[in-house]
Amino acid sequence: MNISLQPVVMAGGSGTRLWPLSRAGYPKQFLVLAGNTSLLQQAATRLQGLAAADITVAAPVIVGNEEHRFMVLDQLREVRAEPSAVLLEPVGRNTAPAVTLAALQALEAGGDPVMVVTPSDQTVTDEAAFTAALQAAARRAAGGEIVILGIRPDRPETGYGYILADDAAVAQFVEKPDAATAERYVADGRYFWNAGIFVLKASTWMAALQRFRPDIVSATQAAWAARKTDALFVRPGKAEFALVPSESVDYAVMERCPGTEIAIGMVMLDAGWNDLGAWEAVWQVAEKDAHGNASVGDAIVEDSRNTFVHASSRLVSAVGLDDIIIVETADAVMVADRSQSQNVKMIVNRLGREQRGEQALHRKVHRPWGWYDSIDMGERFQVKRIMVKPGASLSLQKHHHRAEHWIVVSGTAEVTNGDKVLLLSENQSTYIPLGTIHRLANPGKVPLEIIEVQSGSYLGEDDIVRFEDTYGRS
Repeated sequence: MNISLQPVVMAGGSGTRLWPLSRAGYPKQFLVLAGNTSLLQQAATRLQGLAAADITVAAPVIVGNEEHRFMVLDQLREVRAEPSAVLLEPVGRNTAPAVTLAALQALEAGGDPVMVVTPSDQTVTDEAAFTAALQAAARRAAGGEIVILGIRPDRPETGYGYILADDAAVAQFVEKPDAATAERYVADGRYFWNAGIFVLKASTWMAALQRFRPDIVSATQAAWAARKTDALFVRPGKAEFALVPSESVDYAVMERCPGTEIAIGMVMLDAGWNDLGAWEAVWQVAEKDAHGNASVGDAIVEDSRNTFVHASSRLVSAVGLDDIIIVETADAVMVADRSQSQNVKMIVNRLGREQRGEQALHRKVHRPWGWYDSIDMGERFQVKRIMVKPGASLSLQKHHHRAEHWIVVSGTAEVTNGDKVLLLSENQSTYIPLGTIHRLANPGKVPLEIIEVQSGSYLGEDDIVRFEDTYGRS
């Protein structure tokens, strides 16, 4: 029997516990935290390797956020893992509705593939062991079983959920325990970390969800019926999806299955797995010196133990520290006790309450057409470095409160400035008066870089009136 496998990568998380590197506008799945590729790229390419004589692997389906859709495509094209579809949640509704969208997409063509559903924020050091475990799970799932991946714990971790399993059958799911309970689980030997990876047929998921949460099924089906498709992007009905109950896969289905006629089993995964949910986990997988210190970027660490330093934009030095996390970006520095790294989300929550930009965006902001970096600002002025990809363009727009000066650093710029269209090359410049309709485009085959100097009474990003936009933002 040939098994048709449909990889499903969940890429909608915000990664608040990895702030300040992970932010709402550029969350952790797009970051390179271990190895040379992003966590999303690693997740997609790992799943490509599951093909075997009896297993055919389709292009992945990605479930993610509307705001990140072009980053998903760009990153997966870089590693030749272009998805078959990107399902865009108009609002966050947790993982059960997200998996339901993927199941409806998988059943759309009349087939019933085995779905391998995985988060996009994990690392694996032994890909051969990962492949063997997932292939074994797929063969069991093809017979109608729900199969989850369990990790034998090597420490009393309080940040993970646990699975009580006996002879590969799941007896119980257990919530994140306190420290004493976690120690008891490790000593017991029958408890495993819940890796958040599960394998099952699309019809099996729909049947189980229909039994336990028919309200999620009907509401998600209504949103799916109202969907719109734009190339690889599939957008469920926004108003309909907003009515879908928010629930996790575990609460909606998995925790309810033990003791019922729904077969749910476990395959143990011994592949150097790590869930990079907090800075403590990033330190765990990092290469360390003889004293347990790890660093990324321009960092100097002396007379310290079990300390992690991540420097993004400048030299960061540390002396005489034990069990400390330091993360530096161009606009923020975070220092935490390693044992408290799960609580970094408290900082993010406070930034959100105070409506500070550091909660959502980096100084360098990625856009579908390229990126901009706000390199300086002051009273009535702001300076940005802007990169436009070959063949890309910004929207045709105007500003009510600011004028702009553009200086080409490299590449060729096509500038619409009122009723004129100019071609500018290196060291040439132009001035966009306040209220003038304008557009910046790159007609060349190499990246265009410019320096933009804004001046005016208000310089916020919301002072944009768009008339035309390639990316649907008009």
